Amino acid sequence: MRDSDRKRYLAKIVDDYVRRRISRRQFLTTSAQLGLGAAALGTGMSRPFGGLFTPANADEMLQPSQEVLDWVADVSTPFRGTTLKLATESTPPSNAINSQLKPYFEEASGMTVEIEVLPLEQVLQKLTLDIASQLGTYDLYYIDQSWAAFTSRDVFDPREQLADKPDLAMPDWRVEDFLPALVDGIARYEDRLVGVPYDIPIFIMMYRKDIWEEMGFEAPTELEQYYQQAKAITDAMGPEMYGATGQMKSGHYSLECDWTAWLWGHGGSIFNSDGKFSGNDERGLEAMEYWRRLYQTMPPGVTGWTWDGQGQSIAQGVAASMMSWGEFFPYFDDPNATKVSGLMEAARCPAPKNPLRTVEDTGFGEIPGVGHQGGSSLAVSQNSKNPDAAWIFMQWATCHDTQVLITALGGGTGPTRTAVYDDPRILANRRVGPGTTRHLNVVRDTIAMDMGSEPDLPEWAELANDTIPVRLGKYFAGDYGSAKEAMDDIAQAADKIVSG
Repeated sequence: MRDSDRKRYLAKIVDDYVRRRISRRQFLTTSAQLGLGAAALGTGMSRPFGGLFTPANADEMLQPSQEVLDWVADVSTPFRGTTLKLATESTPPSNAINSQLKPYFEEASGMTVEIEVLPLEQVLQKLTLDIASQLGTYDLYYIDQSWAAFTSRDVFDPREQLADKPDLAMPDWRVEDFLPALVDGIARYEDRLVGVPYDIPIFIMMYRKDIWEEMGFEAPTELEQYYQQAKAITDAMGPEMYGATGQMKSGHYSLECDWTAWLWGHGGSIFNSDGKFSGNDERGLEAMEYWRRLYQTMPPGVTGWTWDGQGQSIAQGVAASMMSWGEFFPYFDDPNATKVSGLMEAARCPAPKNPLRTVEDTGFGEIPGVGHQGGSSLAVSQNSKNPDAAWIFMQWATCHDTQVLITALGGGTGPTRTAVYDDPRILANRRVGPGTTRHLNVVRDTIAMDMGSEPDLPEWAELANDTIPVRLGKYFAGDYGSAKEAMDDIAQAADKIVSG
């Protein structure tokens, strides 16, 4: 079997196991025959927030709290010499810990921490193999919010760890300090917490304030106003400058992310309370009509872009606005990397056109909101051979002090703890420059008031990465006669997958 065919087959086997279409034994037998777990598994899917940003405080020598390091040293005494392993996507928290903060923990604890930074799909494949085999190769799991249902019974609930291991509990490390909306939208599945919120990429609006001033516009507060302003800019300044941009590559998760913002923003939902796909109802079709109009205000290449191309269209001065991941904002402020340093402004996403559906109106815990979130949790694996040592590291990696350093050194990423937003070290970075934190008030408000979360079900990985974006891509390529035909096709495919 050619290597390319083997990779595709391996990915299918992982999907089949995640969707519970094959048994653990079938998965292990097939994966062993094909060598699942090799480094070549990934398909290149990654988010844009790792590696783009210059540290915010490179000249200020931010140091971890000595009090926190003293606690690490004291509680880690029985575990000196232990090696911990984590496979993670390239995100600001993981990159800041791996490149700058990990040595402090290792020196204090006497442990070694091995962090593999991989494309998102490769993280899923390694995590899936570890869960299925129960080998305990990884002590900690990086869990994308769309994997919460799949992993919930294979990780420790941090509330149980706090109760069962009081001698290992970090002082003032409180689950209650994590932003409640993130706990519910990222880390909770049914009655369990799947770790704690670790990072929070989320949609906010970012726009060229110089162009808005030139056009005499205020930041849009409604979706229709957003479209009208984007159209006016494209009409007046195109083809050199377009009013809006998107992440609309066919078959890629980014296209599904774009779709949800417009769907939720028009009062629609992915599923209804009966667990049936509802993106083809009246509100869903209204969202598609809006999206089609907005698409006409975007650069011609947008249907070939993931979030990376979308971000570059802003950074290189091709587009004037986008609703996308807030982690782009600190990058835009870097004068050595972009043409728009100091020109961008952050704002909450325009308000929904129609009332949002409630969680009770939807299925599988879906939370409608224009601010689509793509966050992740950090958890200790129940298969770990060193769960107590891993629990110490997890508390350190997600405590207030470490989050402050991650936010400052990792490029202005959105903290998941409430108090970090008002920490003096974070407030000091509210200025134009790489790694700025001047957008974080918008991020915090978006989390509290606008956040949308995708459904929690084992089949969601397939739906979000294949079923939905493939058909949406075909729609924008003209393969369907109408939006209704496209959405009805998605409904038929999605309901078949969910019903199993």
